[in-house]
Amino acid sequence: MSASPERVLIVMPAFNESEVIASVVEEVRSTLPGATVLVVNDGSRDDTSAIARGAGARVLELPFNLGVGGAMRLGFRYARDNGFPVAVQLDSDGQHNPADVPALVAMLDLGSGEGVDVAVGARFAGSGDYSVSGPRKWAMRFLSSTLSTALGTSLSDTTSGFKAHGPRAVDLFALDYPAEYLGDTIESMVIGHRSGLRYGQLGVTMRERAGGTPSHNPLKSAIYLGRAFLALTIAFMRPKEKERPTA
Repeated sequence: MSASPERVLIVMPAFNESEVIASVVEEVRSTLPGATVLVVNDGSRDDTSAIARGAGARVLELPFNLGVGGAMRLGFRYARDNGFPVAVQLDSDGQHNPADVPALVAMLDLGSGEGVDVAVGARFAGSGDYSVSGPRKWAMRFLSSTLSTALGTSLSDTTSGFKAHGPRAVDLFALDYPAEYLGDTIESMVIGHRSGLRYGQLGVTMRERAGGTPSHNPLKSAIYLGRAFLALTIAFMRPKEKERPTA
């Protein structure tokens, strides 16, 4: 990694992941020695927190389920308050390969003026055979095309939950990170772009869930398209920081 491991915080939002959280934390720690693993328990009703601590992770707990955006917002604040200039979002279900983290971190601008502020792990540009179909596929294509045009950067996977964030992104998102559905992906990109953050992507390989319950089922996939369009509309209607009314 271009940043020393001690300066990297791995943030893992987790909701009822007691079945797999120990093995995922252990893999991250063995693959990325020196990096700090932070599990944000997003209102789980099982033993996720205790098991994660037993595996060597630091743990923060939300009193009820806020979703990935809410968990990541807390993770960014922890990174800022504890002096971590790099925060990497990593799924707690084992789908993201921690071996890809160093390459993502290497893309970041850590003060040199070169590189990007957010490096996105693109599932469709990797070496695996990850694919989606139906409404989710249409939505992802539309979102990628629209956001790539808006951000002036070619992005093939704008709903990826595997991202590395540099110092400027950590500082911004510790103060302003949306918790709404898809806000952690779509809306956060618009917020970041309007604040001058630079985005890039790197192809990564997705893996099968190690266990637990998938976040999408046929019913959720059927309404994904409509929600995606709504999230995009909200993102672009959101006023820029300087335009927001003061209290």
